Amino acid sequence: MRKSILAIAVVLLGACSPQKTAQEIIDESLKKSGIEQLKSAELSFEFRGNQFKAIRKNGAFNLQRTSQNSGNTILDRLSNEGFVRTVNDSLVTLTEKKSNSLANAVNSVHYFSVLPLGLNDAAVHKKLLGEEEIKGTSYYKVAVSFSEEGGGDDFDDQFLYWFDTESYQLKYLAYAYHTNGGGMRFRAVKSVTDTEGIQLANYDNYKPMNKEQRFEMLAEAFEAGTLEKVSEIILERIEIRRLP
Repeated sequence: MRKSILAIAVVLLGACSPQKTAQEIIDESLKKSGIEQLKSAELSFEFRGNQFKAIRKNGAFNLQRTSQNSGNTILDRLSNEGFVRTVNDSLVTLTEKKSNSLANAVNSVHYFSVLPLGLNDAAVHKKLLGEEEIKGTSYYKVAVSFSEEGGGDDFDDQFLYWFDTESYQLKYLAYAYHTNGGGMRFRAVKSVTDTEGIQLANYDNYKPMNKEQRFEMLAEAFEAGTLEKVSEIILERIEIRRLP
């Protein structure tokens, strides 16, 4: 009898325990992964043959991509002051459309490289959709949208993030985009690199085989094998320098 009463009490206590919020889940993920340390650090890595560097400190940011083309060194730099391109240290004049396109390309790589760091930006709106099981493991499913002001040219893109309910590690993400005809992508963590106590993820990148695929059902499609792998997101030669 006493065991039955105790069991009921445990169930009731569990039912009354407050549920985590999307903000708490993201904060815990940042803490456990060490990625929050990049808010005051210099990060550099190689991705698909190009060199990337990000300097973040006290809300200021300087995101760079260096590439080579026909013997020329091209530096694209996005900062709080805007976007500039130089070729062999000479400033290049760009149209607004071209400047925005290049800025978005640079920002995209840096944004995904340090997730979930960007999920605490002022323009981000987060909502916990509950828990979802993927391949036998339970995850917090968090939806993210952006304000038009401060959200960039792609503010109306949709994002979903899945965090392990025990480790709080970000394991899967999905996004629906509208540029270049639009589409969807689903990413699964392939491996994690630990550098100076900071964990950065590499991903397998998928797209739906079915054009009628519903965005919110991408995890189910992944489990069902109806997503096509289109690329791998691998960060190489990672270096981190903490800033005072």
